[in-house]
Amino acid sequence: MSTSLPSGALPASYHVYEAGVWREVDAAIVEERVICIHVNGQELATYMCSPIEQKALALGFLRSEDFIDSLDDVAIIEVIEDGQCVDVWLNKEVRKPEREIKTSGCGGGVTFDDLTRQRPPLASTTFVSTAQVENLYQQLRSLEVLYPLTRGIHSSALCSPDQILLTAEDVGRHNTLDKLWGKALMSGVPTDGRLILTTGRVSSEMLGKAAKMGVQIVASRTSPTSRSLALAQAWNITLIGYLRRGGMHLYSAPDRVLDITKASPPAV
Repeated sequence: MSTSLPSGALPASYHVYEAGVWREVDAAIVEERVICIHVNGQELATYMCSPIEQKALALGFLRSEDFIDSLDDVAIIEVIEDGQCVDVWLNKEVRKPEREIKTSGCGGGVTFDDLTRQRPPLASTTFVSTAQVENLYQQLRSLEVLYPLTRGIHSSALCSPDQILLTAEDVGRHNTLDKLWGKALMSGVPTDGRLILTTGRVSSEMLGKAAKMGVQIVASRTSPTSRSLALAQAWNITLIGYLRRGGMHLYSAPDRVLDITKASPPAV
């Protein structure tokens, strides 16, 4: 296999067993690294993540954890130590919270947020059809760079009802949302009232990040957790799981899906 691979993928040789036959292949595998975020000279967080778009990851994390409100709070941001550290200097003092929560799933993320605190429910100002959600998901899959080569990676997209605005890939599903928010900050794309599509399981920290972004609809290729469903119901977020071509599960806030009125009553 050619060594000309995109960032985030590394060449790998391995054996494949198919139809009773072993064969050796030269292919690619997803790259994973430990990357730290330093703020004002102190280490704030350490991630297992894909070593791509590190600035977006750091900015999204800082915005999600309320260390910054906008790029105006950032004096300097640079990727150092051969891409293994993002060094950020802010225009204000920050103190690392004592309470740290290790997030679930791949990538070993971290949050300082308390998801049990109350948030006001989101208003319903964004509406979609089933066809729009399906079309956006197919667009996301067609835009993936690393997944077709390596498989072992997640992707997410920030969307309007009609188009994909930003995409991100990472070994950690929650990292993809931080990258989306970071890229939105850098490009001036508003996140309020948008949709998020993701290939990863929607856990409580994923819902928390979406709620902070003002995202009204979250749709995933896989399932939500019980806690993310409870949060979606409390915060009035439309939560969709098992999204496929021609099918999906709608778990909460169904009023934002325009053709839900066609639903059949449950079987007895």
